[in-house]
Amino acid sequence: MIRALNVLSLSLPLLRWLDPEDAHRLAVQGLKLLPPLRPPADEPKLAVRAFGLNFPNPLGMAAGFDKNAEVADALLRFGFGFVEIGTVTPRPQGGNPRPRLFRLDRDEAVINRMGFNNDGAEAVLRRLAARANLGGIIGVNVGANKDSPDRVGDYVRLIETFAPVASYFTVNVSSPNTPGLRTMQQAHILDDLLAKVIDARERVREQAGDTPVLLKIAPDLSLAELDEVVHVARSRRVDGMIVANTTIGRPSTLREQIRGKEAGGLSGRPLFRLSTRMVAETYVRVEGAFPLIGVGGIDSGGAALTKIRAGATLVQLYSSLVYKGIGLIDEIKRDLTATLLRTGREQLSEIVGADAATITAEDWPA
Repeated sequence: MIRALNVLSLSLPLLRWLDPEDAHRLAVQGLKLLPPLRPPADEPKLAVRAFGLNFPNPLGMAAGFDKNAEVADALLRFGFGFVEIGTVTPRPQGGNPRPRLFRLDRDEAVINRMGFNNDGAEAVLRRLAARANLGGIIGVNVGANKDSPDRVGDYVRLIETFAPVASYFTVNVSSPNTPGLRTMQQAHILDDLLAKVIDARERVREQAGDTPVLLKIAPDLSLAELDEVVHVARSRRVDGMIVANTTIGRPSTLREQIRGKEAGGLSGRPLFRLSTRMVAETYVRVEGAFPLIGVGGIDSGGAALTKIRAGATLVQLYSSLVYKGIGLIDEIKRDLTATLLRTGREQLSEIVGADAATITAEDWPA
């Protein structure tokens, strides 16, 4: 495993010379070739229980990297506590025209307008079913086809399809790259969607078991909109929320001003302050009804800790791996463990949300 880690770390600078999407495809192909070795066991203090699941550590691979469930087990072997695949749509989808993925090197950021490109439910289900006995927590991020006449129906079909093989579901209504998708965060639409999704989950529970349903939201919601979203999520008894997806905003501090004008969702370091503020705002509104996964700009142990103290029980990353490599996983886990030992804490759950009230009182991120 150490040798494989070193090979990937050394190849990272070479991949940065390639078109971002080509580099991504090569990275996925490279992960397919890794031997099936297991990493050392995680420090027990990092274990987290959330949504009825036992996570060996709180660090997850966010959706978007392994869209088609091709390398989930390889990612788990590199030390992630869980992996979220997708976004998956019922029918295969090519996504938006290329180029659609852009690096903002000086900002350590990424803009994407991929558009839910994926192999479709049938192919992804086949891959997940083939590895079903291998264990590990693998979430399935689900979305609607761009041209679907019934987007709610798409989500329902995906819940029914993947329930036997998904550790949890993420209902993605927050991607900015499918026209009209974010309107599904509006209270009356979201209420109908979640009601039908939860009903679908209940219908297949006897055969598939209890599969948690999480809602992933945008960081660009107003606080009034967030009030409504959290109210609906609580009333429909979702199991958790993921905060947050990419932003359509562009901070004035971006260095890559020209490339920053590309359409699509911005992720990486410039998203950190906004997404962390949204975690804290969501945390105080949820009032302990369910846990949160914090995502957006996590590129160090300190950033992960800040997200947890803002209210995240678990965290996810993706864009920072482009700039810091796969070794970042172990670095973050070491930093979190060191923090617990230094402060005499037994579990990360003891500090979840510790700074939420303070963060919500600060000025809004520019």
